[in-house]
Amino acid sequence: MANYDAIIIGTGQAGPSLARRLAGSGMKVAIIERDRFGGTCVNTGCTPTKTLVASAYAAHVARRGADYGFSTGGEVKVDMKRVKARKDYVVGLSNNGVERSLRSLENCTVCQGHARFVSPHEVEVGTEILGADRIFINVGGRAAVPDIPGLDTIDYLTNSSMVDLDVLPRHLLVVGGSYIGLEFGQMYRRFGSAVTVAEMGPRLVAREDEDVSEGLAAFLTREGVDLRLNAKCISVSRRDGEIVMGLDCAEGAPEVRGSHLLLAVGRRPNTDDLGLDRAGVRQDARGYIEVDDELRTNVPGIWALGDCNGRGAFTHTSYNDYEIVSANLLDGDRRRVSDRIPAYALYTDPPLGRAGMIEAEVRRSGRRALVGKIAMADVSRAFEKGETDGFMKVLVDAESKEILGASFLGTSGDEAIHCVLDTMYTKAPYTVLQRAMHIHPTVAEFIPTLLGELAPLAPQRP
Repeated sequence: MANYDAIIIGTGQAGPSLARRLAGSGMKVAIIERDRFGGTCVNTGCTPTKTLVASAYAAHVARRGADYGFSTGGEVKVDMKRVKARKDYVVGLSNNGVERSLRSLENCTVCQGHARFVSPHEVEVGTEILGADRIFINVGGRAAVPDIPGLDTIDYLTNSSMVDLDVLPRHLLVVGGSYIGLEFGQMYRRFGSAVTVAEMGPRLVAREDEDVSEGLAAFLTREGVDLRLNAKCISVSRRDGEIVMGLDCAEGAPEVRGSHLLLAVGRRPNTDDLGLDRAGVRQDARGYIEVDDELRTNVPGIWALGDCNGRGAFTHTSYNDYEIVSANLLDGDRRRVSDRIPAYALYTDPPLGRAGMIEAEVRRSGRRALVGKIAMADVSRAFEKGETDGFMKVLVDAESKEILGASFLGTSGDEAIHCVLDTMYTKAPYTVLQRAMHIHPTVAEFIPTLLGELAPLAPQRP
């Protein structure tokens, strides 16, 4: 058995950074990877999808040339093989960079294979047993596959296989009207596919406020994405060379035919075959590893970081997990998961930047609140760019004057939201941000204006 001071299972966002920090402190570290270095973000998540989004955006702007006073001289045609090649190049730089940095890291051994626990302090990889007093689980997650009758009879796509597609679907069927489904739906509509999104709920991205859902639906519909709401996918089949999706819906045809099917109904953790029972590590009903506020499992000496712990499903939360664990272990700090403010983005065009609470959560809290909202059409930078969809909205506690949350659906919303987020971390009153002098012309310069026009949050609509 090979003994180490620390074992890290998985090279997703938290793993390599933790390996560097532990090895740099003098620990003997083993890091295990069964597939591609870099995890979901680098290989099937952020890096490839945002690279594809950029290609789709370029095609979209080219088609709008007349709006900006130029002509492309003909029809804009997308070459999916070249689009994929560009994506592969970008992904390859990140993937190879992660692997190269780990293999050259002093005090670190890279092991390739599937890791399974033998005991609380032993892990097997192939025929080798590794032992350590500290083990960090960073195995990530994957697309959930719903139990749809007929699914086993057709080829379907998930976010992982979708990024490797090098052909243009004639008609892309998307099951799921949330973050992944909408990003791919808009992207492929801009590439030139017909797109139908089936969402079983009454609106898109149900975890957001209704005005966000309405704003998303408005510009997606205008671009030609067919949205089928209140539509539960009850069956799929292949007929006459096409995929037929059967829907249980209040409106619209009970069947939709397409050439490709994308499943985008959520994620599940990669904890099925880790031997967690042999280590005594507890999981919840969905398979996520249960952790405390410092990301420790119920077993002393075992931590869980990243998507597998159910405490965040983003690259930035995974990296923050690393920061929490390393600070507590090596710096004598006391950082906690509960100290961080929820923040994320939806990368449609325009994007949605989110921080803190939504209106529904504020109302449920019972606190007295103020709200400010401005249409992107009234933001000069957005108007100058010709990208006026969406709005900016901020919620404030009427008594403490602290900012409770914000939703920025609009051009640069994913960047401008950080002005609000950083103010929230300082726990400063909103007036600090309101009185800041921002640069003109930017989207962020309208945040002080927005905060100067706060009004009481209206009661929930019946």
